[in-house]
Amino acid sequence: MYRMVAARPQDGLLAQLRRGVLEYCVLALLRHRPWYGFEIVQTLADQAGLATSEGTIYPLLSRLRRDGVVETSWQESPAGPPRRYYQITPAGERALGQFRDEWARFRDTVDGLLEKGDR
Repeated sequence: MYRMVAARPQDGLLAQLRRGVLEYCVLALLRHRPWYGFEIVQTLADQAGLATSEGTIYPLLSRLRRDGVVETSWQESPAGPPRRYYQITPAGERALGQFRDEWARFRDTVDGLLEKGDR
């Protein structure tokens, strides 16, 4: 027996979507220049639907470093202690490229299905 999902105000849907793409959003930011952790948190928090916290981003950054898709370096800060900067590695570039390809196919498939429902 199939159960219809009742229309509920976002009912965790956005959290599930965010969880699936957040690491690639971070890699996309790092594609152009090194960033420090709190800067990443602030930038993502400013994006609609990507609001996140330090408690989410720092463990994610640690995992990305362990996975070899980002590397870190310490740099002096003009205000306060040194900051750990994150930058994408060649493995991270490859992972991001693969995600972009898959995301485009996935997005197009979902959009096609949603549009069929409008006919």
